[in-house]
This record gives sequence, C-alpha cells and structure tokens, in this order.
Amino acid sequence: MAKRAPSWVVVDVFQGEGFFDEFVFYDLPDPTHGQVNYVNKTAALSRGLVYVTPDNKAVMTVDNHTDLPLGENRDSVRIQSIKSYTGGLFLLDVEHAPWGCGVWPALWTVGANWPLGGEIDIYEGVNLGTHNQVTFHTEPNCTYTQGVNQTGAIIGRDCDAFVNDNSGCGITDPSQTSFGEPLNNLGGGVFAMQWDDNGIFAWFFHRSSVPPDITNGDPQPSGWGYPTALLSPAGCNPWLYFNSHSIVFDITLCGDWAGSAYSSSGCPGSCETQVMKGANFVNASWVVNSLIVFRESDFSSGASLPGVSMWTLLAGMMFIGGIIMLR
Repeated sequence: MAKRAPSWVVVDVFQGEGFFDEFVFYDLPDPTHGQVNYVNKTAALSRGLVYVTPDNKAVMTVDNHTDLPLGENRDSVRIQSIKSYTGGLFLLDVEHAPWGCGVWPALWTVGANWPLGGEIDIYEGVNLGTHNQVTFHTEPNCTYTQGVNQTGAIIGRDCDAFVNDNSGCGITDPSQTSFGEPLNNLGGGVFAMQWDDNGIFAWFFHRSSVPPDITNGDPQPSGWGYPTALLSPAGCNPWLYFNSHSIVFDITLCGDWAGSAYSSSGCPGSCETQVMKGANFVNASWVVNSLIVFRESDFSSGASLPGVSMWTLLAGMMFIGGIIMLR
C-alpha cells in the first residue's frame, strides 16, 4: 500500500470553558515597559478581564471601565501556556484582536530563558496599524535569508536580540486587513505557524478564505500557497535557535513600541493621557475561538484521524497526551 504524505495530529486544543486552566497568569512588571498592571488569575476573573462566553469563546481584555490619574497603570492580562513545545503546527482562530490608540497586542511563542530558545511573534502590531508583523528574535548568528517564496516584506534580517534595539527579523504582512480594526471588521481569521525541519513558516487567512483542510481538521500546509514569512534553515537552524516554547497572549499599552510610535500613528494627545480614560480601550480585547497545536506524524503510524472534522475534535476532546517534543 502506498504511504500517504505526513499528516498533522492534534496534540492540544485550547478552547472554551477550560481555556484559562491551561495558562499561568503573569503578574510582574511589563518587560516592554508598558503602562499596564498585569494581574493574576483571581483578579482577572473577578474584574472581568478574562472570561468564557456562553458560546465557548475565550475573552481577554484591558480594563475599559476605570478612569485613572495621569501616569497610573491600567489593569491588563498576559498569559503563558503551562505546556511547552518544540516544533509543530499552531493554528489560532481569532474572532477579534485588540486594537486602538496606545494598544500593543501580541500572540507569540518563547523559550524559557529568552533570548536562548528564541521567540516567534505570530501576531503583533500597535495603535491603529492594519498590517500584522511576524518577527523572530534569537541569540546571535541567526539571519533571515528567505524572501523569494513568501508574500511578506522583510524589514529586518538579523534576528539577534542584542542588536538593533531587539527589532529582530521582522516581516510585514501585505494585507491591509491582517491587523486591528480591519481584521475584526471581516470577522477575524486564522493565523498559522509551522515549525519543522524546513524552517518556520507563518500564514494568515481571512475568515472567508480559511482553507477547507483547516476547518475539516486535516491541515495540509503544503497546499496553502506562499507563506507570509519563512525563516529558512539556510540562515537559521530551527532546532538550534528555537526550542521549548510556551504560547503567550498579552495586551500592553504604550511601552517600547506603541509608545514610541504613538506620535506618528494619527492618535490624539499623548500615549500617557490616552491611558487615563477607560472608554478608550473598549476595543482592546482578544476573542479566541480556538488555539490548536498539532504534531507531524506519518499516516502509517495509525495516529492520525482521517475524516474527523476539527469541530468534532473540539467537541470531543481537550488534548491528547503530554507530548512536548513535536518534531
């Protein structure tokens, strides 16, 4: 019998009622110098900064009710997955992502001893931006050599976190609706990251153009066309510079990027005065349908689930095993 090409097997599903049980809440000062107080899980739940809707959407938001004195930090959340992964396929289905003047959201994966182990920013941007930026941060000697077989524009080729103010290897998505308000107006979409021997890839699909193989629970990245970004092994070994990544969601305000870019963003006043009024942050929220992590497996191993839709998987399971090494 002919051997089928490798397929992807579900390892973990982050969705619905148990979503926040799979994460720890970071409650230390923001290392990017944002004007936020990251709160613990108890505080986040009691203040309505995290919750799950009746239709199983996980919501994370900045405090948008309290008015503050000038210079005071606003409550927000940053969560990090308990499990860590080396390699795999990561699919984020997001209905709404944070945006607004002074807002700096990110979905990223990171090693335990940054920059050792690397960082992969899957979704990130600031203020009123409309283009998502994918970025890689590492220790020295990782360079971005790809560019021909991708759709994104390269804005940095040296991934070294110790140079160029830690700007890393940045790639801008060409779509003007891949970030912020335009993304949300189209119902969000799916952000994908593949990490294997061939490098680290990132794609974005609008809600109306999500590939059927994703919705059917049998993702086939080889058929998705050119990625937004591809960090090639030719310039950066994906196993040497990246390992044992936790998954992080956060929403910070102002700080090193949103604050420094504020005056050129078309936003009113200063970032510091923007933080004072709670109503300025009614759009600063994540609404996540699901986050699914897969590992690659030969169909012949018997581990894959042909013919089972993603929605069946989501309804019937929360995770498969404690698989950490997904290579």
